[in-house]
Amino acid sequence: MKKQRKTPNQKLSRKNKPTDTVPEPKRRDVLKLARNGVIATALAGGVGVFSVNAVRATVAEHDLSRVGKGVPTVVQIHDPQCSMCTALQRETRKALRDFEDDQITYLVANITTIEGSSFAARYGVPHVTLLMFSADGQLVQTLNGPRQRGELRDVFGRHIASNS
Repeated sequence: MKKQRKTPNQKLSRKNKPTDTVPEPKRRDVLKLARNGVIATALAGGVGVFSVNAVRATVAEHDLSRVGKGVPTVVQIHDPQCSMCTALQRETRKALRDFEDDQITYLVANITTIEGSSFAARYGVPHVTLLMFSADGQLVQTLNGPRQRGELRDVFGRHIASNS
């Protein structure tokens, strides 16, 4: 079979077509774009809400004025750059999951802040320390060094029971 050649008219008509026109968007493409925009907005809003809640929780956790406000309190003397402090904080938080928020309050005295370092100095304790306060704010017990969550759970349970 022979190859057909294009006539000069066919070549001319292809050259005369306008190439600078933008194709109209299809309805499906517009809907996809709108859907993706809604999803992105929802995700950004969710991240924003999560961030705000995390900041609020951190601020509340560092509010040392909450000691002695009617709930037994555990205050960790904490250095955020200390690996033992971080391990103690992780174990303490896991141990506290077994208790209700209204049974015991967990606070952090960050020694890199003025409030945290003055709090630690007031009680004469180094970092990697847990201080247990009664509901009326009296220091009841001091735990120095890293601890496991099982031991901490038992100590916190006795602390709560002694304040009932």
